Amino acid sequence: MNRSLRKEYLAALGLESWVPRSAPPEPSAPAGGSLPRAAPPAAASAAGPTPAAGAAALRERPCDWTQLRARVAACTLCPLCKTRTQTVFGVGDPEADWLIVGEAPGADEDRQGEPFVGRAGQLLNAMLLAIGLKREQVYIANILKCRPPRNRDPGPQEVAQCLPYLERQIGLLEPKIMLAVGRISAHNLLKTETSLGRLRQQVHYFGVARVPLVVTYHPAYLLREPAEKRKAWDDLKFAREVYTRVQR
Repeated sequence: MNRSLRKEYLAALGLESWVPRSAPPEPSAPAGGSLPRAAPPAAASAAGPTPAAGAAALRERPCDWTQLRARVAACTLCPLCKTRTQTVFGVGDPEADWLIVGEAPGADEDRQGEPFVGRAGQLLNAMLLAIGLKREQVYIANILKCRPPRNRDPGPQEVAQCLPYLERQIGLLEPKIMLAVGRISAHNLLKTETSLGRLRQQVHYFGVARVPLVVTYHPAYLLREPAEKRKAWDDLKFAREVYTRVQR
């Protein structure tokens, strides 16, 4: 990525691009090298499938993208089916290397049927562009496919019934890297209650395929706390380095 374009993307994130006077300019797209503060494999987190009624059905009757979308649209496994406008399946390239996972649809997503729209979606798009990715080049999904009323946190039983759908999406996608945005996404994917601040800047692994997973802040949180955008930028660079390492 050229320097002027990178500067525009950083500006969209509300970040200034600077380097120390005595230091040469930082390369915009590092080709490799050691990963800063990456947890060794022995210390990395692992998460496996969540037992749920939906999981059993998906194991017994494996499905492709079209069939899975239809199952999600018709899902009545938890009470959220009674309050949703529509399900929010996911969007993006079904062969993408990158999977972005949020927590649950909000009001805008519930109306439009697509994850990460509105201001949070615009910021997520800028965050991806900052590391050279367009929205259509990744796949974006949520832990839940239905909006919790009043945008409350997802309940444990709601997650238990809905997570198998995401796990099947991961199985179909076979991503090279996952980016968990926000506390709820990270906690449910990694089966932990460790603070998001302590989960950042480490390589975690998801599922039996041990997909590398990196944690960062949710765009909605960054809109409320713009001072944290610099940390999010560090996370994005770290995720890009992890992906580069995986590609070798």
